[in-house]
Amino acid sequence: MESSAMGRIGSIIAAGAKLGVMYAERLLADVTPDACGRFASPGGVTIRSNHPAFILGHLSLYPIRIMQNLKLPTGPTAFPPQYETLFKFGVECQDDPQGKTYPLLDELKTRFFDGYRAAIAAVESASDEAFDAPNPAEGRLRELFPTVGSAINFYLIGHVQVHLGQFSAWRRAMGLPPA
Repeated sequence: MESSAMGRIGSIIAAGAKLGVMYAERLLADVTPDACGRFASPGGVTIRSNHPAFILGHLSLYPIRIMQNLKLPTGPTAFPPQYETLFKFGVECQDDPQGKTYPLLDELKTRFFDGYRAAIAAVESASDEAFDAPNPAEGRLRELFPTVGSAINFYLIGHVQVHLGQFSAWRRAMGLPPA
């Protein structure tokens, strides 16, 4: 593989990642702050599924991993310590009728978009060799994604799209149109 300051792998990953960011913008277009932390209840039946506040917060935990895997300053991908407690893998999404459990929608949007845009820019400018490095994660994550490139591809595309699919289903259950 040819060595270069800006590699081809990063631009390939970034193309898919940019679609996720654009889709998130469309999904958020008509979501109100008072609804973003609520479980949908179509016909009075509550659906215990991830809502936008949880989805945005959870996804905001991952751009920093991309920067760390590329050995870059974390900058706008850093998040407050309480995000880990609220949003890490395995934490259950909670209905937030009073808007007191989760950060405000504007904060969540800023963290999500700033973090992903910074991570995508870093990925676009990374060398192909950076993606060949062993994944520094341990356990199942390293087993599934043995290289930095495979982990970053998952963080930016597969993981984001899974959760945006949840967001899309939440929108429909809330009576919102397709994004």
